[in-house]
Amino acid sequence: MATKKKDIRALTKTQLRDFFVKQGDKAFRGNQVYEWLWQKAAHTFDDMTNISKETRQMLEDNFVINHIKVDTMQRSADGTVKNAVRLHDGLIVESVLIPTATRTTACVSSQVGCSLDCRFCATARLKRMRNLNPDEIYDQVVAIDNESRLYFDRPLSNIVFMGMGEPLMNYNNVIKAIDKITSEEGLGMSPKRITVSTSGVPKIIKKMADDDVKFNLAVSLHSAIDEVRTTIMPFNETFPLNDLREALEYWYAKTKRKISYEYVVWGGINDTQKDIDALVKFCKYVPSKVNIIEYNPIDDGEFQQASNEALENYIATLEKNRIVVNVRRSRGKDIDAACGQLANKS
Repeated sequence: MATKKKDIRALTKTQLRDFFVKQGDKAFRGNQVYEWLWQKAAHTFDDMTNISKETRQMLEDNFVINHIKVDTMQRSADGTVKNAVRLHDGLIVESVLIPTATRTTACVSSQVGCSLDCRFCATARLKRMRNLNPDEIYDQVVAIDNESRLYFDRPLSNIVFMGMGEPLMNYNNVIKAIDKITSEEGLGMSPKRITVSTSGVPKIIKKMADDDVKFNLAVSLHSAIDEVRTTIMPFNETFPLNDLREALEYWYAKTKRKISYEYVVWGGINDTQKDIDALVKFCKYVPSKVNIIEYNPIDDGEFQQASNEALENYIATLEKNRIVVNVRRSRGKDIDAACGQLANKS
């Protein structure tokens, strides 16, 4: 019976060096292979041109590189690019390249499907199949960096974990991927250019603070009233706002870094003065800013974008209370690449 080959990217550099020593080769060969796997993002062992054919065959006999494949790519009228990414086991996730005049941002996925149940999000309707491995997250970033260079003549500048899945429900793998992305042995990106967006898992937010992470934190909030938030994000019953608030206070005390609140305003759901006042109060617990995001319908009509009047009222009240507020217009709506629309329809 054939022995199953091991995923070579699951090995550390030390483990690779040890493997070559056991094969009677030099330890530095492990360094060479590690560089090909991560910095050069080799898809096959044959790509490793400074390694002998015999050694490449030995690697082929023992290991596999579970590289992603961009199955289909769609380009929006506004320049946004959406990738349907096929994983080694045939499952598919989506990632998005969002260009502006000054930057290109990768929106990457962390799970196949999602662990949570936000009622306004298409991804939440997909069953969570599994967590992504660190190399699968890393590969999405490499693919988008290549597209950024090809279509916009500049390297990727920012990364947001706002694709499919709840990043904090796959915390260990997300952290390992970010370590590779920010390492000089990987992509060498600054952690200040990376934002992890969570619906709010208090215990893991505290763990991130304890782990002294250097990336930015965004929270998909959408309501600062427990009853309203539970209606649209049922997991809020398990992780209520008081627990989230306490975790965010802990985060700020440890990191001294501002939090971004992602916030969609829907007509008849969270568009009253009471909703606005609750958000203002919540924002004052720790230094923060609010990104009001344009809503992208997911066909059933239950959730509708609030009126311009309601949005203007939010903006005016937040500004009056000296809270920084930005309005984010959605990109890639014509290819279902906008926030909340990722559901493998492509």
